Amino acid sequence: MRPAELRALLGRVRGGKVTPADAARRISALSPEPLGFATLDHHRTLRAGFPEVIFGQGKTVAQIIAIAGRLFERHGLVLATRVSDEARIALAEAFPRAQVHDAARCVVLRRGRAPRGKGRVLVVCAGTADLPVAEEALVTARALGSHAELIADVGVAGLHRLLAHRERLRGARVLVVVAGLEGALPSVVGGLVDRPLIAVPTSVGYGAHFDGLAPLLSMLNSCAAGITVVNVDNGFGAGYAAHLINAGGRS
Repeated sequence: MRPAELRALLGRVRGGKVTPADAARRISALSPEPLGFATLDHHRTLRAGFPEVIFGQGKTVAQIIAIAGRLFERHGLVLATRVSDEARIALAEAFPRAQVHDAARCVVLRRGRAPRGKGRVLVVCAGTADLPVAEEALVTARALGSHAELIADVGVAGLHRLLAHRERLRGARVLVVVAGLEGALPSVVGGLVDRPLIAVPTSVGYGAHFDGLAPLLSMLNSCAAGITVVNVDNGFGAGYAAHLINAGGRS
């Protein structure tokens, strides 16, 4: 239940179309649900505007299927991230209308259409090797309801590739910039736009890259204003934050 749906329910109570007892029953059904191996937070939609997201890494296929089924039954919307190949196949079999995103390692279950944010989220990816993280950000922003697009393989080693997209960069409401190796791309993009920019370092790189530590530090030390940095490979966190900015706090 989203905040707008709760307000509508209370409005029907006030108008006499729904009894207080029935409304209380519907709201109480959103209390935490224990599954033994997980406790589902069904009130999260009311607090944060989106149901609990499944982090697939470390969970068995059976656990992911069970959690997805309960969340989908209650909310009609499920986002699962870091889902293994085996689990993605199993989710597609269990839910024939599942949207499987192999590159992003994500699965989306949705009943009905997603609401759209007021602007556009643009995900910019430095190299093809960074695509899994960029795709995770893209799928996340779209699942939450933002219009999101991707520009891939425009790293600083060939700066003319990025400059060819100047109008798209300036037309976005929020940018997510994903880069590994030295992590320079967010600083360059940040110097071209007057929009919020979320930088995502990836674990793609050679030895002195230290599995993403080098680009993380580069992004944290960026001289470009307006850059916010998330953790290494955290495309989900970047996509979620980008949507919240794009939606402007609307429920």
